[in-house]
Amino acid sequence: MNTGSDEPGEVAVAPDETGTNEERSEQERGLGSRAPEFIKARRLLHVSWQVGVFIIGLAVVVAGIIMLPLPGPGWVVIFGGMAIWATEFVWAQLVLRWTKRKVTKAAQRALDPKVRRRNIILTSIGLVIVAVLVGIYVWKFGMAMPWKIKNQ
Repeated sequence: MNTGSDEPGEVAVAPDETGTNEERSEQERGLGSRAPEFIKARRLLHVSWQVGVFIIGLAVVVAGIIMLPLPGPGWVVIFGGMAIWATEFVWAQLVLRWTKRKVTKAAQRALDPKVRRRNIILTSIGLVIVAVLVGIYVWKFGMAMPWKIKNQ
């Protein structure tokens, strides 16, 4: 996966220094483990640390997956688990960077006046259609529900 571009065959280039402070601090950090130095200095301790981070991240991601069909912030929890993994694993850092780029691009596109106007028009048309259907139902059947429930 190329972190510089979504286009195949392009080569990642060194970032220019014109970005904001937040972008520069993210670029200066680079990829790799964020474990304390005394942990990284000892191989066995570092591997144990990575296993622990992986298990905790896995538990959070599984909880998020469980929350997808159930009530709860499933996607937020999944990305939280990915952020936990990103403290130790380069692949998770790359996935989070790619996701951040896609979300930023989608947010900018959603704020485009033409797209917003189209979305407002489509939403209004949908609401009018639903209102007409509800009006036809109430006119034809009254306020009675379509199923029969006997008092028990």
